[in-house]
Amino acid sequence: MDTATPAVTVALHDGRSVLARSHQVDARRHGELLLPAVHRVLGDAGLGVDAVTDVVVGVGPGPYTGLRVGLVTAATFASALGVPVHGVCTLDGLAYASGIDEPFVVATDARRKEVYWARYDDSRTRVTDPSVDRPADIAEQVAGLPAVGAGARLYAEVFPDARDPEHQSAAALAALAAERLAAGERLLEPLPLYLRRPDAQVPKNYKVVTPR
Repeated sequence: MDTATPAVTVALHDGRSVLARSHQVDARRHGELLLPAVHRVLGDAGLGVDAVTDVVVGVGPGPYTGLRVGLVTAATFASALGVPVHGVCTLDGLAYASGIDEPFVVATDARRKEVYWARYDDSRTRVTDPSVDRPADIAEQVAGLPAVGAGARLYAEVFPDARDPEHQSAAALAALAAERLAAGERLLEPLPLYLRRPDAQVPKNYKVVTPR
């Protein structure tokens, strides 16, 4: 499952192929849509929750509110079932889904006129850490490269060669995780990759009020 972007996306994978999937794009309803999507995917596959052996969740980068919905749900679900939970970078899922076999960029919408982005040598190989920047500030670093993700479509002046996919796919994320696990690779801890501080901040200077 992944809620680090506007896509609320869930898939069930058996280690060889995707059995069922759900995909809805709604940036404001992650919490409302995620669990029904899990239920729907299991139902479509004709399986119960007891069939689940591992949980994979996109760890971002992504906006605070949406990202934490997926991470908390994944952790709770895995804890209740007594199964492992694994993290995968959300950008890696988009890269894998692209199938591109040349250098390219993944860029998602970070809001505040910024993008979350990373460079890849191919669909399986990320060569930079995920970052958050204004598109104009990274124009030289991404010049001439194809780009995938909603961020690429938003800023065509910086990413003129925007390609599919636009949104994250849990099916691709699950397939990538299955591939890495089968190869004996260690996946990420299911911890959020925020890259910047949340909007809500504790006030620095409290007004002291004393009773009369």
